[in-house]
Amino acid sequence: MSNSPSSSRSSRREARERAVELTYEATARSWTVDQIVGSLLVQPEPFAVDLLRSVEANQPRIDELLRERARGWSLERMPTIDLIVMRLGVAEMLTEKTPTGVVLAEATALAGLYSTDESSRFVNGLLAAIAKDLRPA
Repeated sequence: MSNSPSSSRSSRREARERAVELTYEATARSWTVDQIVGSLLVQPEPFAVDLLRSVEANQPRIDELLRERARGWSLERMPTIDLIVMRLGVAEMLTEKTPTGVVLAEATALAGLYSTDESSRFVNGLLAAIAKDLRPA
């Protein structure tokens, strides 16, 4: 595989998908990032592990940001996959230099792929509101 920008985007997209899968598994098992990564025969992309670690390190702040912007929704009421995707998106905005539009587009695509029909709009709207706070223009 080449190191072209498009292959880099594809690799990061796959890493984000893997991060969603691993976060779901870790949540279901009540495992830490170290436990879930240590249980794998094939190590995930470093970017996926970075996202997992970022969520783990920043979860109280991430959840507070989500609570502040999710009018009429508690975190407990949100579909699990939506919550995972949004936590990963907020973590990426907090710790990576990924352009905001890319974070929003990727999170929206992941929600559409793995969650409910309404999830893409919900995830996009909530993350866009949070992005205005975290990354003012």
